[in-house]
Parts: sequence; C-alpha cells; structure tokens
Amino acid sequence: MKIVGIDLSGPSNHKDTAVAVFSDQGDSLYLDRLLNPASDQDILSLITNLSAEQQVVVGIDAPLSYEDGGGDRELEKELRSFTKELGMKSGSIMPPTLTKMIYLTVRGMKLASLLSDLMNIQVIEVHPGATLAARIPGEEGRKHALLYKRSLESRDWIANWMISFGLKGIQVNLLQTSHLIDSCAAAIAAWDYVSPNRKPAWSYDANSPYHPYPFSC
Repeated sequence: MKIVGIDLSGPSNHKDTAVAVFSDQGDSLYLDRLLNPASDQDILSLITNLSAEQQVVVGIDAPLSYEDGGGDRELEKELRSFTKELGMKSGSIMPPTLTKMIYLTVRGMKLASLLSDLMNIQVIEVHPGATLAARIPGEEGRKHALLYKRSLESRDWIANWMISFGLKGIQVNLLQTSHLIDSCAAAIAAWDYVSPNRKPAWSYDANSPYHPYPFSC
C-alpha cells in the first residue's frame, strides 16, 4: 500500500504545493518520492500511476467540504477545542468558506472528487499541524511543533523526530520548507487512520453526502 501526503495550496500556487509518497512497511513508512511544486495534473498523474498497481491512501491538507450557509463545519468546532488543549492558536483552524480559505477549499474539493473517481483510492482530510502537535512529546517538542512554519531549526528538529517516529528514507536536508514537512505529516495522519495496528490522535467520521471524507490528525 502507498500512503500519500499532500500539503495543498491555492489553485494558482503550485510552488507551495508539496506531495510525499511513502510505501507502507507495516511498522514504518519508506519515502519513495517528494514532489514540489505540484499542479493538479501532476498529482493526478502520479496517483493514477500508483493506484494502477495497489491501494493508495491520500491525506490532503485542505478542507474537502463546506458547511451550507458558511462558517464552521462541526468538524472545525470540535477540532478547534482539541487543538487548543495542545497549545495551538484557535486561528489555526479556519472555516472553509473564510475569504482566505475559499480558493484552497475549492481546489481541495475538486482534487478529492477527481481522485475518488479512480480505483483503489481512499481520500482523507488531514491537518498536519495538529498531527505533529498531538504526537511530539515534551516541552521542547511542543515548542518545535508550534514554530516549524517560521523556524528552520524547528523544521530540522521535526524532520529528525519523523525519522525516529518511523519514516524511513527521509533526509533532513530535503525537508527545508514547511510545505515538505506538512506533506510528510499529512502522510502520518493518513497512515495512522488506515493502519489496523495504529490509530489517529483525533478523527472525525465522514457524513455523506455533504461531508463525504473522514478526517484524521
């Protein structure tokens, strides 16, 4: 099985879209490929080829649905409470229809729909920041989990933690942007959701037809 983590940006921002492809080895993930930048066509071509031979689980860091009438989904309300306990700012969990989020939501929903039409694909919505904050122990670790988007030192620390967590094939010098870190964290969230021997730190069930994808962090 392949586990794919996608840190998605808005439709015109391919340079900040990062994809990490891992092979599930049971007790670890082995990094096969990093893709950055990435367009929708790049992502579809990559995952189409992967799914021709095996099951592919895709964790996408973007809202994959929205609440009719706007504002928070029930997901955001409950996730915000969970992340506050981890020391994260409430503003890190934003409604899908917020002005600064809407283009990302549109891209996420389109990509998830296209991927779901393929065979052997499972799509999961994820939140890399919450994934890291919920797993990295200790005061120092929590500091790096909250600062990695702004600090190269924290990104290096988290890359080393990922190696100890079970991500093989990673080289610290390759994960120099927060987008690449987030793509790997997205893969962790998806892996923990689907693996029979693992479990997510926090999850939310799909509720079709309006919210058709489960959430994991």
